[in-house]
Amino acid sequence: MKKKIAIDVSPLYDGNSVRGVGHYTKHLINSLQEVVKTEKNYKNYQIDLIEKPGQDLKKYNLVHYPYFDPFKLTLPKKEIPTIVTVHDLIPREHKKHFPVGIKGEIKWLLQKHKLKKVDYIITPSHYSKYVIENLIKYPQDQIYVTYEAAPKEFKPIKDKKLLESVRKKYNLPKKFVLFAGDINWNKNLPNLTRACLSLKYPLVIVGSAAVKKDVPIHPWTQDIHWVQKQIKKHPKLIIPTGFVPDEDLPVIFNLATIYSQASFAEGFGLPLVEAMQSGTPLAYSIESCLNEIVDYNGIFFDPSKVSSIKRALKKIWDNKKLQEELSQKGLKRATYFNWKFTALQTLAVYDLILKYEK
Repeated sequence: MKKKIAIDVSPLYDGNSVRGVGHYTKHLINSLQEVVKTEKNYKNYQIDLIEKPGQDLKKYNLVHYPYFDPFKLTLPKKEIPTIVTVHDLIPREHKKHFPVGIKGEIKWLLQKHKLKKVDYIITPSHYSKYVIENLIKYPQDQIYVTYEAAPKEFKPIKDKKLLESVRKKYNLPKKFVLFAGDINWNKNLPNLTRACLSLKYPLVIVGSAAVKKDVPIHPWTQDIHWVQKQIKKHPKLIIPTGFVPDEDLPVIFNLATIYSQASFAEGFGLPLVEAMQSGTPLAYSIESCLNEIVDYNGIFFDPSKVSSIKRALKKIWDNKKLQEELSQKGLKRATYFNWKFTALQTLAVYDLILKYEK
């Protein structure tokens, strides 16, 4: 008899599609569908994709919501066994930097109440696991960590013509520090920017946030406004690419001298894995889950101190021997992150429900 699993894929059809949640959802469902086709232990498992949350789920054995928004009512009433992936709770963990008003607080209470009732939670790091446990008082033994992975396109690229064509396309300097992602308080882009300006190292910022127009004035957008001012003041040192299509992103990682993530908080930190898989040396924040992911295969720093960030960047910038050593270490560490393994771990969580069903 078929075991029917519903996965809500609505993040692939909204603003999350180009963010980490969309990346996770897309690669997880592709890997799950591959595993249930090829692994004999799962041949009686059927994965169905649900595009609209809230539709009738009674014909399924379980439903998996691969996202959780603390401030939107994304979790429907529980009708069948339910698993939710919580990527992070950063806006709750650091409340003063992410004010939400009365309506936001009410929505959080409703979402938290529903989340406490689900059967299992999946999260992408042990750091996030303990944050979830502390913030919602959810049983630790019902939270499972499954690491994410980078697409296989992230790899060392030797094609000089390709490298140079992408360099010209985005007008990138010969040497630069790279940052990829959104611009929120937790990303700590201002301190990384200050360090690069002080050292006169070009900083390339990948993502649409740095070039977004008409950004509203709000506590959540303070860093975007600050970074955009620095881009205008220092156009040769702070270089925004805007949105970069999937085919160009691995090439930009290969062109970078250093990939740097100065975050105060992350749920996982996918660009770190993308950098390691590309053979790009890492300078990274020791806070949150970042060292859990990198495991000392880069140069770490205190993100609250610009002097510490500068020391880490300076150590790598002109040291070819260290660059090669970090590149090799990162490539080795990156093999630890694998979508098939993530799919198998996710299926193991499903099994906790499916194998013991009456």
